[in-house]
Amino acid sequence: MLACKISSHLEKLSQKSPEIKRQFSFLPCPIISSPDQENRPQAFIDPLIEEEFMPVKGLVHKYGNRALVLLTMACAAYCRFCTRQRSVSEIEKGKIGEGDLTRIVDYLKKHREIKEVILSGGDPLVAPSVLKKALAKFSELPQIKIIRVGTRVPVSDPSLVKEDLLNAFQKVKQPLYLMIHFEHPDEISPETVSVIQKLRKTGAILFSQSVFLKGVNDKVEVLEELFGRLVEIGVKPYYIFRCDPVAGSEDFWVEPEKEVAIMTELRKKLSGLAYPLYVIDAPNGSGKIPVPLNFWQFDLSSYKDFKGKEHQIIK
Repeated sequence: MLACKISSHLEKLSQKSPEIKRQFSFLPCPIISSPDQENRPQAFIDPLIEEEFMPVKGLVHKYGNRALVLLTMACAAYCRFCTRQRSVSEIEKGKIGEGDLTRIVDYLKKHREIKEVILSGGDPLVAPSVLKKALAKFSELPQIKIIRVGTRVPVSDPSLVKEDLLNAFQKVKQPLYLMIHFEHPDEISPETVSVIQKLRKTGAILFSQSVFLKGVNDKVEVLEELFGRLVEIGVKPYYIFRCDPVAGSEDFWVEPEKEVAIMTELRKKLSGLAYPLYVIDAPNGSGKIPVPLNFWQFDLSSYKDFKGKEHQIIK
């Protein structure tokens, strides 16, 4: 069950923004899924089957040349549509210690095909001591050419981005990409913009990730403003996902035809710099599949993943 947690920063913003309030776990806590939702076969507890690809605690190795490292299961606030509802908020279970980091490093050394590590969670920025150790260890490995960090802290609690963390980012030898999760223009607060400016000064390259959410951002004008403003503050929109079919997130699912129509209109309005790649994360964990737009004739009922397996669009 997803625990309830909301930062004071988001709580303040939510008083004027229903779109922010809708995203987060306010009391009474939402249950991971209602009884009727649990019986819906198209919703999954672990849609990306990450735990099947975890050779050592905290490390997910699904793609040959890159690995995902889950440094913590804590977040500054818990999103109601979270893909990892099954484990996020399980603080002790998800805690990565010194021994775990050593075993992850050993695994990376044995698998020299891994050139990129993606640090995620939970949110790694809420565990700065672990994040700093991980960055130091991974940046010393000659095989690692790229380091990514996925976070929503600049949105959910900008006060957590402190000077020691900025210094740690600045010390990373490889190109460091920060993937910041944005869903709505109301999240681009003055505090968030200030943190973005500080992050840019570290030399990190800033990208954003978003998810289509019913009642939050499923309008052309909302996403046009979001992506346009992100580029203006130095954040490149990278991905927009169809909401993962995780149990408990069903009320956020947007009709796929509507998503395609929105992205088609945005392609006409936005520059290539402001336009993100629209994808479906295949439910069996085998690829982020680009979705075509209405400039082409195509069948939206199904698609093939990286392994050639056909999937029906989950609605």
